[in-house]
Amino acid sequence: MRRTFGKLALITSCALTVPACEQATHPEANSTDLAAATVTELADRYYADTLERTPELAYFSGIDLTRHDGIENNSPDARQATEADIDDMLRQLASVDADLLVGRAEWITHAYLLQELKSSVGQRVCRFDLWNVNQMHGWHLAYSQIAELQPTGTPEFRQQSIARWSKFAHYVDQEIEYLRQGLEQGYSAPKSVVQRVIDQVDGLLAPDIEQSPFYSPAARDDDELFITGMRDIVAEQIYPALKRYRDYLANTYIKGARAELSVTANPDGLACYEASLRANTTLERSGKEVYELGNKVVAENRAKVIELGRAAYGLDNFKAVIDKANADASDRFTSKDEVLRFARGAVSRAKAEMPGWVGNMPEQAVEVVPFPEYEEGTGRSAHYRPGTAERAAEYRIPLFRPEEQSRGNLEATAFHETWPGHHLQVAAGQAMEGMHPITQLIWFSGPGEGWARYAEALADEMGLYETTTGPIKRRAWPARGMVVDPGIHLFGWSREQAIEYMVESGRFSDDRGDEMVDRIAILPGQLTAYDSGGLEILALRRLAEDALDNDFDIREFHDRILENGTIPLVQLRTHIEAWITDQAARN
Repeated sequence: MRRTFGKLALITSCALTVPACEQATHPEANSTDLAAATVTELADRYYADTLERTPELAYFSGIDLTRHDGIENNSPDARQATEADIDDMLRQLASVDADLLVGRAEWITHAYLLQELKSSVGQRVCRFDLWNVNQMHGWHLAYSQIAELQPTGTPEFRQQSIARWSKFAHYVDQEIEYLRQGLEQGYSAPKSVVQRVIDQVDGLLAPDIEQSPFYSPAARDDDELFITGMRDIVAEQIYPALKRYRDYLANTYIKGARAELSVTANPDGLACYEASLRANTTLERSGKEVYELGNKVVAENRAKVIELGRAAYGLDNFKAVIDKANADASDRFTSKDEVLRFARGAVSRAKAEMPGWVGNMPEQAVEVVPFPEYEEGTGRSAHYRPGTAERAAEYRIPLFRPEEQSRGNLEATAFHETWPGHHLQVAAGQAMEGMHPITQLIWFSGPGEGWARYAEALADEMGLYETTTGPIKRRAWPARGMVVDPGIHLFGWSREQAIEYMVESGRFSDDRGDEMVDRIAILPGQLTAYDSGGLEILALRRLAEDALDNDFDIREFHDRILENGTIPLVQLRTHIEAWITDQAARN
């Protein structure tokens, strides 16, 4: 269901109803109400402004739009106005004492908004707008999916579709202009990333008009005038704009793009990396600290892999265990259909077991959907797309080179993206009443990817892995992102060094390792978020288990972790510690 405004029963150490707790803790109700009203007003403003300026975000956040004719205003004036608005909202939010809001839904809203605004201001130093060439989340990929979600079938929807896609070419030309300015000022994406995007755009341009994802609105409608209009837009505006973008990248941009992988090759790159690290993890932890913690956890995981390998294969050497798992013929697929069936089986198996591990089980379905052809083999990873009340969520997977895909790795990824991972997390959050809708619009990688990493291990605890290799390989990879990401961006790791480090885990082939290097290069800091968050959630579970002993309830713990969406990790710890205190007092 759609999220609604109101109060969420955030559990605190005050073992009373929420209103009573507010009065008991804060007798100055007027101050509390004023703080709450300020937070809600700012959140309303942020939500409305974001969807007005970038309505496309709704399609990837499970938010229903009333109109479908908007496209991001990417003009310099619009972006400057956005920055000014963010500065103003942050200034007003700084005047709010968050402690007054404990026990109210506005405390959660405040946590989301403060983290988002601070992250936005902190990452300005990166000037991402001047080197926005991205094979993972690029606008060219997003808009091809939006076209497939564009509503049709009524005069109003047809008019809105024509209006939206008539704006697309102007958007593309502005993006090209930003890239020109970026090169002049010393900002660029790495050459290897640029080539991947060129390949993706080539894939978008390859089909005939009628097979293009951008033609999807027309393909799903029966109005001849609309069909003709959309075909003309795709043929005369969208394809030529994509061709201009592709030719600029291939003929001009790639020549001036940086050869270095590290973002520190861009102006203020070191500051950009640290700001991106904070934005992704929601923790105040430096790149050096992340790197050192990652190395420590990797060493612990290596020891566990050896223990598992001794039991499975009688081997006592990490490399020997991984080599044995990689050589296991039963761990490979023979066809694309087999990959798809296996993924769907893993998702179905996980869903059936979830009621024993979570109390608030969401009803929304998730479907396993293959990549479109133009995304296959271009470096994009399997990923999750949230659903809405009207459509199921999607776990989108590559079927590329099935003989090189590992069953064990696919199990871990399926559990990461669906049950008990992202789908449980997102669908449970969408079903939660009382949350401000910005909690659906804003996503933080630290708690979000952290839960999904935790879910890979939880799936093992649940007995979901059917392969021998799954439990081994899912242990061999975690925390390596905390090492290789700062390794590339801060410590001068070469492409070859990074690939070797990742391939050693058994999670990736050489080709996939090569793809991961470019992912790290274009998303600085993001790969550290998975285990930064996963380790924090695991630490909170251990804290609860130790404090509550026999009264610890795993289903309730998971509900408490999930009930506030991807709330920043600092506030998640506050929330769980308060729940532990309350539970201990009750028992």
